Amino acid sequence: MREGQIKKALSGFYYVETDGEILRCRARGKFRREGLSPLVGDWVEIRELGNGDGIVEAVKPRKNDFLRPAVANVDQIVVIASEALPKTDPYLIDRLSAIAVLKSCGVVVVLNKCDLDSADSLYHIYRAAGFPTVRVSAETGEGLEELKPLISGRLSAFTGNSGVGKSSILNALDPEFHLQVGEISAALGRGRHTTRHIELYHLDCGADVVDSPGFASFDTDELDLELKHRLPETFPDFAPYLDGCRFVGCSHTKEKGCAVLEALKNGQIQKSRHDSYLRLYEELKPLKEWEKQKK
Repeated sequence: MREGQIKKALSGFYYVETDGEILRCRARGKFRREGLSPLVGDWVEIRELGNGDGIVEAVKPRKNDFLRPAVANVDQIVVIASEALPKTDPYLIDRLSAIAVLKSCGVVVVLNKCDLDSADSLYHIYRAAGFPTVRVSAETGEGLEELKPLISGRLSAFTGNSGVGKSSILNALDPEFHLQVGEISAALGRGRHTTRHIELYHLDCGADVVDSPGFASFDTDELDLELKHRLPETFPDFAPYLDGCRFVGCSHTKEKGCAVLEALKNGQIQKSRHDSYLRLYEELKPLKEWEKQKK
Protein backbone atom coordinates (compact mmCIF):
# COMPACT_ATOMS: atom_id res chain seq x y z
CA MET A 1 0.00 0.00 0.00
CA ARG A 2 1.26 3.48 -0.88
CA GLU A 3 0.19 6.93 0.29
CA GLY A 4 -0.26 10.01 -1.84
CA GLN A 5 -2.37 13.09 -2.56
CA ILE A 6 -5.09 13.44 -5.18
CA LYS A 7 -3.97 16.18 -7.56
CA LYS A 8 -6.71 15.94 -10.15
CA ALA A 9 -10.16 14.36 -10.59
CA LEU A 10 -11.45 13.85 -14.11
CA SER A 11 -13.96 11.49 -15.74
CA GLY A 12 -14.10 9.10 -12.80
CA PHE A 13 -10.32 8.86 -12.41
CA TYR A 14 -8.21 10.22 -9.57
CA TYR A 15 -4.66 11.22 -10.36
CA VAL A 16 -2.62 10.56 -7.23
CA GLU A 17 0.89 11.88 -6.67
CA THR A 18 2.94 9.36 -4.72
CA ASP A 19 6.71 9.17 -4.35
CA GLY A 20 7.24 11.62 -7.19
CA GLU A 21 5.01 9.91 -9.75
CA ILE A 22 1.37 10.19 -10.77
CA LEU A 23 -0.85 7.10 -10.73
CA ARG A 24 -4.25 7.03 -12.41
CA CYS A 25 -6.66 5.49 -9.93
CA ARG A 26 -10.23 4.38 -9.63
CA ALA A 27 -11.97 4.50 -6.26
CA ARG A 28 -13.26 1.36 -4.60
CA GLY A 29 -17.01 0.84 -4.76
CA LYS A 30 -17.27 1.01 -0.97
CA PHE A 31 -16.88 4.80 -1.11
CA ARG A 32 -20.08 5.13 -3.14
CA ARG A 33 -21.93 2.81 -0.78
CA GLU A 34 -20.70 4.80 2.22
CA GLY A 35 -21.60 8.13 0.59
CA LEU A 36 -17.98 9.29 0.57
CA SER A 37 -16.28 10.65 -2.53
CA PRO A 38 -12.50 11.12 -2.68
CA LEU A 39 -11.69 14.78 -3.35
CA VAL A 40 -8.84 16.69 -4.92
CA GLY A 41 -6.52 17.51 -2.02
CA ASP A 42 -7.29 14.29 -0.15
CA TRP A 43 -4.44 12.21 1.23
CA VAL A 44 -5.18 8.61 0.35
CA GLU A 45 -3.91 5.04 0.53
CA ILE A 46 -3.63 3.40 -2.85
CA ARG A 47 -2.93 -0.09 -4.15
CA GLU A 48 -0.76 -0.14 -7.25
CA LEU A 49 -1.97 -2.26 -10.15
CA GLY A 50 0.94 -1.68 -12.53
CA ASN A 51 1.25 0.26 -15.78
CA GLY A 52 0.65 3.53 -13.92
CA ASP A 53 -2.77 2.50 -12.58
CA GLY A 54 -4.04 1.99 -9.06
CA ILE A 55 -7.01 1.75 -6.71
CA VAL A 56 -7.88 4.25 -3.97
CA GLU A 57 -8.35 2.03 -0.92
CA ALA A 58 -8.78 4.59 1.87
CA VAL A 59 -9.10 8.34 2.46
CA LYS A 60 -7.13 9.84 5.34
CA PRO A 61 -8.94 12.14 7.81
CA ARG A 62 -9.50 15.60 6.35
CA LYS A 63 -8.65 19.00 7.77
CA ASN A 64 -11.68 20.40 5.91
CA ASP A 65 -13.68 20.02 2.74
CA PHE A 66 -15.80 22.23 0.50
CA LEU A 67 -18.99 21.55 -1.43
CA ARG A 68 -18.12 23.51 -4.54
CA PRO A 69 -15.56 23.08 -5.80
CA ALA A 70 -15.18 19.59 -4.35
CA VAL A 71 -11.78 19.93 -2.69
CA ALA A 72 -10.27 19.00 0.68
CA ASN A 73 -7.45 20.00 3.01
CA VAL A 74 -7.21 23.64 1.94
CA ASP A 75 -4.75 25.54 4.15
CA GLN A 76 -5.90 29.04 3.29
CA ILE A 77 -8.22 31.14 1.19
CA VAL A 78 -6.45 33.90 -0.73
CA VAL A 79 -9.01 36.65 -1.33
CA ILE A 80 -8.16 38.89 -4.27
CA ALA A 81 -9.68 42.37 -3.95
CA SER A 82 -9.25 45.84 -5.42
CA GLU A 83 -10.28 49.45 -4.98
CA ALA A 84 -9.76 50.10 -8.68
CA LEU A 85 -12.35 48.85 -11.15
CA PRO A 86 -13.97 46.53 -10.29
CA LYS A 87 -14.15 47.79 -6.72
CA THR A 88 -14.53 45.08 -4.07
CA ASP A 89 -17.26 45.35 -1.47
CA PRO A 90 -15.72 44.58 1.96
CA TYR A 91 -18.75 42.40 2.67
CA LEU A 92 -17.56 39.93 0.03
CA ILE A 93 -14.19 39.63 1.78
CA ASP A 94 -15.87 39.25 5.17
CA ARG A 95 -18.23 36.50 3.98
CA LEU A 96 -15.34 34.57 2.50
CA SER A 97 -13.12 35.06 5.52
CA ALA A 98 -15.85 33.97 7.96
CA ILE A 99 -16.39 30.73 6.04
CA ALA A 100 -12.64 30.18 5.81
CA VAL A 101 -12.20 30.57 9.58
CA LEU A 102 -15.12 28.19 10.17
CA LYS A 103 -13.34 25.64 7.95
CA SER A 104 -10.02 26.02 9.82
CA CYS A 105 -8.50 27.89 6.87
CA GLY A 106 -6.16 30.81 7.06
CA VAL A 107 -7.06 33.99 5.19
CA VAL A 108 -4.74 36.17 3.11
CA VAL A 109 -6.06 39.41 1.59
CA VAL A 110 -4.37 40.45 -1.65
CA LEU A 111 -5.15 43.93 -2.97
CA ASN A 112 -4.48 43.89 -6.69
CA LYS A 113 -4.16 46.78 -9.17
CA CYS A 114 -2.28 48.90 -6.64
CA ASP A 115 -0.63 50.65 -9.59
CA LEU A 116 -4.07 52.16 -10.26
CA ASP A 117 -5.30 52.57 -6.67
CA SER A 118 -3.32 51.90 -3.49
CA ALA A 119 -6.43 50.55 -1.74
CA ASP A 120 -5.62 52.37 1.50
CA SER A 121 -9.08 51.80 2.97
CA LEU A 122 -9.13 48.02 2.47
CA TYR A 123 -5.49 47.74 3.51
CA HIS A 124 -6.23 49.48 6.82
CA ILE A 125 -9.38 47.44 7.51
CA TYR A 126 -7.80 44.02 7.06
CA ARG A 127 -4.46 44.80 8.63
CA ALA A 128 -6.38 46.06 11.68
CA ALA A 129 -8.50 42.88 11.65
CA GLY A 130 -5.32 40.81 11.85
CA PHE A 131 -5.26 39.24 8.38
CA PRO A 132 -2.03 39.10 6.37
CA THR A 133 -2.68 41.80 3.77
CA VAL A 134 -0.49 42.72 0.81
CA ARG A 135 -0.77 45.18 -2.05
CA VAL A 136 0.25 43.87 -5.45
CA SER A 137 0.08 44.67 -9.12
CA ALA A 138 -0.08 41.77 -11.55
CA GLU A 139 0.66 44.36 -14.24
CA THR A 140 3.92 45.76 -12.80
CA GLY A 141 4.94 42.91 -10.47
CA GLU A 142 4.83 45.14 -7.41
CA GLY A 143 4.26 43.24 -4.16
CA LEU A 144 4.57 39.75 -5.63
CA GLU A 145 7.77 38.99 -3.72
CA GLU A 146 5.94 39.90 -0.52
CA LEU A 147 3.08 37.55 -1.45
CA LYS A 148 5.21 34.49 -2.25
CA PRO A 149 6.23 33.58 1.33
CA LEU A 150 2.59 33.88 2.42
CA ILE A 151 1.56 31.09 0.05
CA SER A 152 4.74 28.99 -0.14
CA GLY A 153 4.41 25.52 1.38
CA ARG A 154 0.62 25.78 1.62
CA LEU A 155 -2.40 24.68 -0.38
CA SER A 156 -4.24 27.89 -1.24
CA ALA A 157 -7.56 28.52 -2.96
CA PHE A 158 -7.60 31.82 -4.85
CA THR A 159 -10.94 33.62 -5.05
CA GLY A 160 -12.41 37.08 -5.54
CA ASN A 161 -15.03 39.02 -7.43
CA SER A 162 -15.02 38.76 -11.21
CA GLY A 163 -12.42 40.86 -13.00
CA VAL A 164 -10.28 41.52 -9.97
CA GLY A 165 -7.29 39.67 -11.43
CA LYS A 166 -7.02 36.17 -9.95
CA SER A 167 -5.66 34.61 -13.12
CA SER A 168 -3.38 37.57 -13.79
CA ILE A 169 -1.77 37.21 -10.36
CA LEU A 170 -1.27 33.47 -10.77
CA ASN A 171 0.27 34.00 -14.20
CA ALA A 172 2.52 36.75 -12.83
CA LEU A 173 3.65 34.48 -9.96
CA ASP A 174 4.54 31.67 -12.36
CA PRO A 175 4.29 31.98 -16.17
CA GLU A 176 4.24 28.17 -16.37
CA PHE A 177 0.84 28.24 -14.70
CA HIS A 178 -0.67 29.84 -17.81
CA LEU A 179 0.92 27.19 -20.01
CA GLN A 180 -0.34 24.33 -17.86
CA VAL A 181 -3.91 25.61 -17.88
CA GLY A 182 -3.77 26.21 -21.64
CA GLU A 183 -2.56 22.68 -22.29
CA ILE A 184 -5.38 21.18 -20.23
CA SER A 185 -8.01 23.33 -21.95
CA ALA A 186 -6.73 22.15 -25.33
CA ALA A 187 -6.71 18.52 -24.22
CA LEU A 188 -10.32 18.76 -23.04
CA GLY A 189 -11.30 20.45 -26.27
CA ARG A 190 -13.41 23.06 -24.57
CA GLY A 191 -13.18 26.13 -22.37
CA ARG A 192 -11.74 25.52 -18.94
CA HIS A 193 -14.66 27.15 -17.16
CA THR A 194 -17.26 24.89 -18.82
CA THR A 195 -15.87 21.76 -17.16
CA ARG A 196 -15.99 20.42 -13.63
CA HIS A 197 -12.31 19.60 -13.84
CA ILE A 198 -10.45 20.51 -10.65
CA GLU A 199 -6.69 20.38 -10.24
CA LEU A 200 -3.90 21.34 -7.87
CA TYR A 201 -0.99 23.19 -9.44
CA HIS A 202 2.46 23.61 -7.99
CA LEU A 203 4.01 27.04 -8.51
CA ASP A 204 7.74 27.76 -8.68
CA CYS A 205 7.55 29.67 -5.38
CA GLY A 206 6.63 26.43 -3.57
CA ALA A 207 2.89 27.08 -3.36
CA ASP A 208 0.12 24.68 -4.33
CA VAL A 209 -3.04 26.32 -5.65
CA VAL A 210 -6.53 25.07 -6.39
CA ASP A 211 -7.58 26.27 -9.80
CA SER A 212 -11.31 25.97 -10.27
CA PRO A 213 -14.02 28.45 -11.19
CA GLY A 214 -16.13 27.07 -8.34
CA PHE A 215 -14.38 29.13 -5.69
CA ALA A 216 -15.72 32.31 -7.28
CA SER A 217 -19.10 31.55 -5.70
CA PHE A 218 -18.36 28.87 -3.13
CA ASP A 219 -19.49 31.08 -0.26
CA THR A 220 -23.18 30.76 -1.14
CA ASP A 221 -22.99 26.97 -0.70
CA GLU A 222 -21.28 27.17 2.66
CA LEU A 223 -23.72 29.43 4.54
CA ASP A 224 -25.11 26.88 6.97
CA LEU A 225 -26.24 26.26 10.53
CA GLU A 226 -22.72 25.74 11.84
CA LEU A 227 -21.78 29.22 10.63
CA LYS A 228 -24.96 30.59 12.21
CA HIS A 229 -24.10 29.05 15.59
CA ARG A 230 -20.42 30.04 15.49
CA LEU A 231 -20.58 33.35 13.63
CA PRO A 232 -18.94 35.58 16.30
CA GLU A 233 -15.83 33.38 16.49
CA THR A 234 -15.38 33.54 12.70
CA PHE A 235 -14.47 37.21 13.15
CA PRO A 236 -11.02 36.90 14.79
CA ASP A 237 -10.91 40.63 15.57
CA PHE A 238 -13.92 40.11 17.88
CA ALA A 239 -12.10 37.42 19.90
CA PRO A 240 -10.57 39.66 22.63
CA TYR A 241 -14.04 40.95 23.55
CA LEU A 242 -16.38 37.95 23.24
CA ASP A 243 -16.01 36.92 26.90
CA GLY A 244 -16.52 40.46 28.18
CA CYS A 245 -20.21 40.89 27.44
CA ARG A 246 -22.59 41.42 30.35
CA PHE A 247 -25.07 38.76 29.22
CA VAL A 248 -24.51 35.13 28.20
CA GLY A 249 -25.62 34.50 24.63
CA CYS A 250 -25.05 38.09 23.57
CA SER A 251 -25.60 38.43 19.82
CA HIS A 252 -23.29 41.47 19.57
CA THR A 253 -25.90 43.32 17.57
CA LYS A 254 -27.60 45.80 19.93
CA GLU A 255 -27.41 44.54 23.54
CA LYS A 256 -26.48 46.77 26.46
CA GLY A 257 -23.20 45.76 28.06
CA CYS A 258 -21.86 44.19 24.85
CA ALA A 259 -18.06 44.31 24.87
CA VAL A 260 -17.92 43.96 21.08
CA LEU A 261 -20.11 47.05 20.60
CA GLU A 262 -17.98 48.91 23.12
CA ALA A 263 -14.82 47.97 21.19
CA LEU A 264 -16.53 49.15 18.01
CA LYS A 265 -17.38 52.47 19.66
CA ASN A 266 -13.76 52.86 20.77
CA GLY A 267 -12.39 52.15 17.29
CA GLN A 268 -10.84 48.81 18.28
CA ILE A 269 -13.05 47.02 15.73
CA GLN A 270 -13.50 48.43 12.24
CA LYS A 271 -17.04 49.62 11.48
CA SER A 272 -17.16 47.84 8.11
CA ARG A 273 -16.30 44.56 9.82
CA HIS A 274 -19.17 44.89 12.28
CA ASP A 275 -21.49 45.99 9.47
CA SER A 276 -20.63 42.77 7.64
CA TYR A 277 -21.22 40.78 10.82
CA LEU A 278 -24.71 42.28 11.09
CA ARG A 279 -25.48 41.46 7.43
CA LEU A 280 -24.33 37.87 7.87
CA TYR A 281 -26.27 37.60 11.13
CA GLU A 282 -29.47 38.65 9.34
CA GLU A 283 -28.75 36.41 6.34
CA LEU A 284 -28.25 33.36 8.55
CA LYS A 285 -31.12 34.07 10.96
CA PRO A 286 -33.83 32.31 8.87
CA LEU A 287 -31.89 29.00 8.79
CA LYS A 288 -33.64 26.33 10.87
CA GLU A 289 -32.31 23.10 12.37
CA TRP A 290 -34.03 20.98 9.71
CA GLU A 291 -31.92 22.71 7.05
CA LYS A 292 -29.03 20.54 8.20
CA GLN A 293 -30.78 17.55 6.66
CA LYS A 294 -30.35 19.08 3.20
CA LYS A 295 -26.53 18.98 3.42
